Amino acid sequence: MLYEQIQSNKRRTIVLLVGFLILVGIVGAAVGYMLLNSLTMGIVGALIIGAIYTVIMISNSTNVVMAMNHGKEITQADQAPELWHTVEDMAMVGQLPMPRVFIIDDASPNAFATGNSPKNAAVAATTGLIAIMDRHELEGVIGHEMSHVRNYDIRISTIALALTAAITLLTNLGSNWWFFGSGNRNRDNRDNNSSGGGLQILLFVFSIAVMVLAPLVAAMIQMAISRNREYLADAGSVELTRNPEELISALRKLGSAKPMQNVDPSSAALYISNPLKKKAHLFDTHPPIEERIARLEKM
Repeated sequence: MLYEQIQSNKRRTIVLLVGFLILVGIVGAAVGYMLLNSLTMGIVGALIIGAIYTVIMISNSTNVVMAMNHGKEITQADQAPELWHTVEDMAMVGQLPMPRVFIIDDASPNAFATGNSPKNAAVAATTGLIAIMDRHELEGVIGHEMSHVRNYDIRISTIALALTAAITLLTNLGSNWWFFGSGNRNRDNRDNNSSGGGLQILLFVFSIAVMVLAPLVAAMIQMAISRNREYLADAGSVELTRNPEELISALRKLGSAKPMQNVDPSSAALYISNPLKKKAHLFDTHPPIEERIARLEKM
């Protein structure tokens, strides 16, 4: 059953990633039209930018993400014994290499994993998590993160983060270019050189709408990818710890936690629970805690 869930989850994630790539192309077309009066050049440029961002993030994802979230690496067990040994134990049970371990100085309990493969993964936990979780609850949380590592969720999350950043760059570029005058010059050129006034107006409205809505759509796709994999990581944690009560108890504590301070919003989907203020479920980076607990209680 768990294997079937993993395969189904992977198929859904592939569909979402394809949708992400299509969105990058659409944004590129809009920006290309606004800046260069060329849909094709915009699409090609956007895909190149998306590829560059993805390569950069995948090749150096751990350092980039940890820097964005102010993570400080610990390299010896005596720096944070309980966290270190819990990560070590969960890696051993999951038959995974020992990941790098980071601590984030934040009173709100939370944790995440990142990297592009199990061989160079990293796990981060906040000081708040270490302070309020007992050993069993910490095992449940770290088991969840090691399941993300084992299922290659960390690579998928990294790609989604890179594509979101690329879309943000493109929309900012198009908006700034337009509002600071270059767009006006391009618009005048289109009006002077084109006889299809109706089509030009339609493309112009399309471009504006895409630049306004694309960041929101990108965030929704990224959140859908995250939600799609959280349930499976919860199940994976139970598989590693052999005790659903460990994660259930940890999730109850996480559910009442205050938002984190200075968290990078684009990394919110990586965390075990939403580190930002609560929003409508449509925009949540994670399934509701109550639903996650309900599923675990049935195991």
